Amino acid sequence: MAWSTSELATLAGTTVNTIRHYHRLGLIEEPDRRYNGYKQYETLDLVRLLRIRRLVELGVPLSRIKELSTGSPEALHQVDVDHAAAIERLEKARQGIAAILSENAPPDTPPGFEPVAGRLSEADRSLIHIYTQVFDDQALADVRHAVENDKDDAVSADFDALPADADEATRQNLAEKYAPSLARTLRNYPWMDNDAMAHVSKGKSVTRQTFIDALRELHNEAQLDVIHRAKELARRQLRAEG
Repeated sequence: MAWSTSELATLAGTTVNTIRHYHRLGLIEEPDRRYNGYKQYETLDLVRLLRIRRLVELGVPLSRIKELSTGSPEALHQVDVDHAAAIERLEKARQGIAAILSENAPPDTPPGFEPVAGRLSEADRSLIHIYTQVFDDQALADVRHAVENDKDDAVSADFDALPADADEATRQNLAEKYAPSLARTLRNYPWMDNDAMAHVSKGKSVTRQTFIDALRELHNEAQLDVIHRAKELARRQLRAEG
């Protein structure tokens, strides 16, 4: 019995294009052709195709089919290890999706910040995304707690809406409103002001420059000025407290 490519595809539960792809990869040899030019597949071709399909069902990458065709248990074990890692990634992704849906947070919210996502501006989320790549777990937990404990949403809203050409009085007034909350954060997490580089997981010089560039690019001139003024006021307050 001989079959055409389409007949073989039907028998194996696959497609003609898939069989052609397997030919290109060298997984199935090109069969002889009939007098009319059509390929004619035999039983061994069908069996070979079914074996490949079985390995594909097991999640074996096509690049490893030949290796596994030799019956190597080590190769199959590695595929299982890869599957376990993929399942772990998917479970973590599902947990992240569940947290985002539960808190009605934006889909791109950094992991762990879903409960406070509603209080984060676009710039805040962008900065925290960077933080997740450079800070250690303890530092990220502190950042999360600092956001949770920052109750002055009105000041945050005024800061986010501050135009680049805000006048001197507006900047100073906002800095004075922002300073108490910043002082509280620096009191609870002093490393944020004087030891941030001790909590980074990548090169300190690169990380420091990344922070500087991010602040400049995510905030306008007036906002940067307010941050600088509020920091000085917060530091002054902490020094006065002793």
